[in-house]
Amino acid sequence: MASNLTRFEPFGDISRLNPLRTIDELFRELTPRGMLRELQQSEPMINVEVTENDQTYTVRAEIPGVKKDDIKVDVRGNRVSITAETKREQEQKEGNRLLRSELYYGQMSRTIMLEQEVDDTKAQAKYNDGVLELTLPKRAPAGGSKLQIQ
Repeated sequence: MASNLTRFEPFGDISRLNPLRTIDELFRELTPRGMLRELQQSEPMINVEVTENDQTYTVRAEIPGVKKDDIKVDVRGNRVSITAETKREQEQKEGNRLLRSELYYGQMSRTIMLEQEVDDTKAQAKYNDGVLELTLPKRAPAGGSKLQIQ
């Protein structure tokens, strides 16, 4: 007579661990983010540094791995929007297969609100070594005029 009993193995889950994985990967999978990795396909954040002096704002944005032509900057009033897109252009050679891809492909954006409006006609943008640098002159405040009383 055959039995439908299965043997209880208290260390069954541990025995299935691949000893070749790094400890970092193991702990990453145990975090809530790691458990939801498939659902986590959110766009990465463009990291920025904003400085100012009396005349200008300077915005430095890290956008590594993006071509200059795939970056767009929109300045409207005191709002600066940066949009960048990375595209998968890698061809798979015959006989090669992709084992792991942690690179992000798609669009990312960041909007910054400044205290003062920017003179967009004099704004400048430079992109070098994965860093976008914007020089944004401040617009002179539209002040009223004083009337002389006669």
